[in-house]
Amino acid sequence: MKPFGRNSLRRLADVPRQALSILRFARLVGWRKRGAWLRRKALPATSVAAGSVGMGCIGFPYHPVWEVTGACNLRCSHCHAASGRGGDDELTTREGFALIDQLAAERRFGMLVYTGGEPLVRPDLFDLLARSADRGLNNVIASNGTLIDAGVARDLKRRGVRAVAVSLDHTDAAVHDRIRRSDGAFARALAALRACREAGILAQVNFTAMPANLDNVEEMLRLCDRLETVIVLCYQVVPMGRAAAIGALSAEQNERLLGRLAAAQADTLPIVEPVAAPQYWAHLLGARRGDGRAGWLDRGLFHGCAAGWGVVYIKPDGEVWPCPFVPVSGGSVRDRPFGQIWREAPVFRALRDRANLKGRCGACRHRDICGGCRGKAYAHSGDFLAEDPSCFLNP
Repeated sequence: MKPFGRNSLRRLADVPRQALSILRFARLVGWRKRGAWLRRKALPATSVAAGSVGMGCIGFPYHPVWEVTGACNLRCSHCHAASGRGGDDELTTREGFALIDQLAAERRFGMLVYTGGEPLVRPDLFDLLARSADRGLNNVIASNGTLIDAGVARDLKRRGVRAVAVSLDHTDAAVHDRIRRSDGAFARALAALRACREAGILAQVNFTAMPANLDNVEEMLRLCDRLETVIVLCYQVVPMGRAAAIGALSAEQNERLLGRLAAAQADTLPIVEPVAAPQYWAHLLGARRGDGRAGWLDRGLFHGCAAGWGVVYIKPDGEVWPCPFVPVSGGSVRDRPFGQIWREAPVFRALRDRANLKGRCGACRHRDICGGCRGKAYAHSGDFLAEDPSCFLNP
């Protein structure tokens, strides 16, 4: 396994710039534990960023996310992919190796996120991880945590996994287990986080905000703090898959949630990044400066919605989407090279120019640092360029 990938020196040079974006974020949320935060969180987070600079929806851009399988050992009520059984048309190991090689060839990409379904149920996962680590990519696993014990965590570490994101939906085990539809899921998720930390893997928590847990936000961040979590991705439900039965948060709920996240962030160390809520950056600027207007520095550090330019989502069958919540394919890697899809597909080209946005998003002064959630826009109207129905910035 190569100790340094092709782009390692470039990524190392980007560490100070990425640290700048996190420091700017710390100032906006009014962090009161900056010394401990800088030592325990900021520097580890730059290694997860893998050369990306700035902060945006669904984590640090730039990175590909590969849904390696539709199979899952759980049947969670809010799963956007409606995971359960794996499909017969999923990319083979050989096709997966070819995809990894093509992703590693893209200069912008320093990490690869493996998700599902549950990636650990895929039999060849460790072979795929070894391949991407050998090609110089930082591996990240998004998991429900129920299949990770101390031995698995050590195996993940040996295959270049830098961070594991474990899903937690509530601090009350009974509520988490009910959302996950599996008794004992909460206890196994906590055990997975401990095992990863002991193996030297950075711990991340993915929390999906929905009506069943909106009142648990502050306690969840305090739990993540106690668990020594580096990053918390706070998702909002996007009505697709099984989550269609839950529905999206309203504009009022979105505003209250982001305000509570910012307030709780001041006294908790994990770096909170919103998913499907790119209004967060403008909200923070408004709270600190009054008008919410972004200066040149903020426009360079806070990117808002990353769909199609800062993140790309590959489905199990090789179809390439802009993000997990915009189910519009730019093509299949079985038909065309990934790089060609990434650079030339109409859906990606459209999303890279925010002058294409429509309605309130197109006219909004926060367009550069927000851009609205393209997934919510698509779920609401069938148009990924339409205005975000959950926006509270420009009513």
